[in-house]
Amino acid sequence: MKVSLLLSISTGLLGSVGCGYHVVGRSSALPADWETVAVPAFKNDTTRYRIEQHMTQAVVREFLRRTKYHIVQDEGAADAVLHAEVLSIDTTPVLFNATTGEVTTMLVTLHTKVQLVDNHTQKAVYHQDDMVFRDEYQISTDVQSFFEEQDPAIDRMSRAFAAKLVSNLLDNF
Repeated sequence: MKVSLLLSISTGLLGSVGCGYHVVGRSSALPADWETVAVPAFKNDTTRYRIEQHMTQAVVREFLRRTKYHIVQDEGAADAVLHAEVLSIDTTPVLFNATTGEVTTMLVTLHTKVQLVDNHTQKAVYHQDDMVFRDEYQISTDVQSFFEEQDPAIDRMSRAFAAKLVSNLLDNF
């Protein structure tokens, strides 16, 4: 009787103590008093046309979807400002058609510089000088549709990049 009572009490205590782990996405590493974040257009250091627009829009959408913050345009009125720069974008063929030798899959490697600054203290809350993102996309063998596939591929890559960036910011990685 005493053994079973002690066992049930100790089991209850161990269950309430916890192990210190938490589920990712349940809490934010960002300051709790922030309400607004400014996300100015990314700077584009590449020759890729409008990539900064795709990426900025994707990050704004991801912030709105996954956080409580209001996104504002006026940097001075925001609690924080996310500065980002597309440093380079490289494409490398990774798969070829065995019969024709044509490229069928490309690997895109994107290098960015990201900094989230607290507007009140002017200190960086998150800083990454070379955030690398990689993604693959298929290439059509139809030459006429090749250029039509680049924008959707950049959109997909921008959304995936935005998801990774916002996760990093929220989880403080």
